Amino acid sequence: MSTLRIGILTGGGDAPGLNAVLRAVTKLGAGRHHWQLVGVEDSFNGLLDDPRRLVDLTPQACRGLLVRGGTILGTTNRGDPFAWAWPDGRVTDRSAELAAAITEEGLDGLIVVGGDGTQRIAARLMATHGVPVIGVPKTIDNDLADTDFTFGFWSAVEVATEALDRLHSTAEAHDRVMLLEVMGRDAGWIALYTGVAGGADCIALPEIPYDVERFVHKIKERARRGRHFTMIVVAEGAVPRGGSLGAGVDGSQTTKVKAGSAAQTLAELLEARISGEVRTTVLGHLQRGGGPVPYDRVLATRFGVKAVELVREGRWGEMVCLRDNNVTSVPLVEVSQAPRRVSPDEPLLATARAVGIELGG
Repeated sequence: MSTLRIGILTGGGDAPGLNAVLRAVTKLGAGRHHWQLVGVEDSFNGLLDDPRRLVDLTPQACRGLLVRGGTILGTTNRGDPFAWAWPDGRVTDRSAELAAAITEEGLDGLIVVGGDGTQRIAARLMATHGVPVIGVPKTIDNDLADTDFTFGFWSAVEVATEALDRLHSTAEAHDRVMLLEVMGRDAGWIALYTGVAGGADCIALPEIPYDVERFVHKIKERARRGRHFTMIVVAEGAVPRGGSLGAGVDGSQTTKVKAGSAAQTLAELLEARISGEVRTTVLGHLQRGGGPVPYDRVLATRFGVKAVELVREGRWGEMVCLRDNNVTSVPLVEVSQAPRRVSPDEPLLATARAVGIELGG
């Protein structure tokens, strides 16, 4: 194969493992196949800015990246070339300008590392302007339907589980109900895995609108057994039953709660019903920070290697994915726009209930 000039970018929110993908793509693509690897800074923005912000990626430039958090290329979730938002409030389509920039820079294609929104942009670029693209999925939320796991998820669960472990000792010391709010938007994967791994007593998930009385019953039941503290993991999209927006997996209607307030909402409901102290901790972006755990380093490396293999095989328009522990790919046009949520038949839900975790519904 002749020497290729391939662009690579990271889009959307940051996640532990992004740099590991860049390292794998560069070590294999530039180090072994002698391609020119060009990093595009801040997602697609680096190709649209004047001057353009591009960096050459070499194996030497990737030293130390395997364990490093964040992304050396920078990222943003505010750079949709099909709906570019200008400071004055105008919104215009700059996708043709982006396609022209890719041609002018002599790029034979793009490897696009990002979540569902970034992958949809990549697919649209190929369909509308013929830009060759390969997708690599990324999200700490683990909510992409087309891959079993995304890198960054296990690192987020590690951070959240450690936080729950630390809160456990202080909750027990002060006989408190402790609520830990974790990320996940409309998908409760981080909350579910953290709750099971950290021995939570209750877990509130977006997919199961909760009956607060069930949590109250759990708290009082524990007190009767001499356990005067309770640990509750709350997904940021968790909501109480009632309201008119959204729908849970059981078909019930739910009220959307603003991110950052899910734990506070539940805390206020509990305080009106129990006599003990209730405290909340919101982890927020701590879950995104720091280096990736070993699993995410390995998965990100596998994804990066697979992306290079897809380029070598000319399989443009596909996204790398994990299926039954095998790294494979799916057509970008088939990538689901609906998030992968915790389904009613998720085996880990049954496991949680079996060990006495109250899910509120």
